[in-house]
Amino acid sequence: MTKANIRSGAASLLAAGLMTGLLVTSVLAEPGEPGHAHKVFAAGEPGDATKPFRVIDVAMTEGDGTMAYDPASIVVKVGEQVKIVLHNKGALDHEFMLDSVEKNAKHRIAMQKNPEMEHDDPNGRRLKPAGTSEILWKFSKAGTFEFACLIPGHSEAGMKGVVIVSAK
Repeated sequence: MTKANIRSGAASLLAAGLMTGLLVTSVLAEPGEPGHAHKVFAAGEPGDATKPFRVIDVAMTEGDGTMAYDPASIVVKVGEQVKIVLHNKGALDHEFMLDSVEKNAKHRIAMQKNPEMEHDDPNGRRLKPAGTSEILWKFSKAGTFEFACLIPGHSEAGMKGVVIVSAK
């Protein structure tokens, strides 16, 4: 084998390795587990900060064997944009995932397999105790949607609520 063939083979291996690394990086760079990336949302779409919005404060709490959001029910109109300001007032980590009941049920199963899954999706946040975060959301579809803490055991302890999106 000539030096040129060895260099050519090494270059091919290097290129293949780099391409594999790029593919692996692009898969891992998506939020959450494979198939977990949020691109289509049941409850609407991420909001536009340059347009008007209403602010709704939501507290996350726990105590006496229960966990809750306050308020546990939010009513909006189709097309309305809302900034949901989340306040974790509890002693545990909590989440806020806004989606359909069906999608949250599937996501809840994934969380049971990977309870430390972190979220930084447009429709969800995970907060440490005393943490605060915001979700700017445009409710573009009528219906009833769920927000829930999908950390194992939390929604079962009562940490879920509804957003009712009414027609204009």
